[in-house]
Amino acid sequence: MIPATGRGPERVDLHRAGSVTTVVVDGHPQSHVNLHDPTDLGFEYLLQLAVVLDTLDPHPPAPLSVTHIGGAGLSLPRFLAVRRPGSPQIVLEPDETVTAIVRRELPLPRGHRIRVRPTDGRSGLAGLKDGSARVVVLDAYHQGRVPAELTTAEAFTGYARVVGPDGLLLANLADEPGLSYVARVAAAARGAGFPSLLLIGNHEILKGRRFGNVVLAASASALDDQAVATALARRALGAGLRDVAATARWARSARPFTDDDCAPSPPAPDPGRWRVR
Repeated sequence: MIPATGRGPERVDLHRAGSVTTVVVDGHPQSHVNLHDPTDLGFEYLLQLAVVLDTLDPHPPAPLSVTHIGGAGLSLPRFLAVRRPGSPQIVLEPDETVTAIVRRELPLPRGHRIRVRPTDGRSGLAGLKDGSARVVVLDAYHQGRVPAELTTAEAFTGYARVVGPDGLLLANLADEPGLSYVARVAAAARGAGFPSLLLIGNHEILKGRRFGNVVLAASASALDDQAVATALARRALGAGLRDVAATARWARSARPFTDDDCAPSPPAPDPGRWRVR
């Protein structure tokens, strides 16, 4: 295993606007938290993650066992605690300072079953049982970039072990126009036990017009891309998807990341340079 990215103490700022708090870590907005309405997720990628999760066992929404790689303000765990009461959730968050501030300033909902473990994703994952989660959510950033060790074939082998044959991996990734980084991540997932893949994002990002976030959904079993597409359209999020067949073809064209050949996600450019003309 390659060593985890070094994570010293990080600066945490809480920007409040009415009932909404944005958790900013080292200058990078990481979480949108509404204590009065945990289903208010704010960020586009969080809304996209929620849409996919809502397609699982939807009638009525049953509890889901979820492991989160990355915590910060715990926005998605809060959402699931309210939307799917009783959901057992494990959060792997190495920065104890961030967790302590969030717990003190932004209390979790009553009756939650969220457990935060002070460990990095790869180390924490190794301690989880086979098939212990229905879903693994990868949403970890350090200095604004997804750490390299979390998107390799070896890491995806670990995710596949934890979710089992019927589980789901969801990854929040950021990339430049062209999505060459995301393609290598998708190739790593495909080769490590997740043959069914789809990609969700803002239309301009999927078309390669600007830098931004996309959600990669991956499973060992067949993903229902039509159900996801319908849910996205119903929510009117301004997002689209690259379906399972197209994503598989695209992933086959890329070289997968491995522990010996990996990189963090590209840094965000200056705001004025995010669009490709």
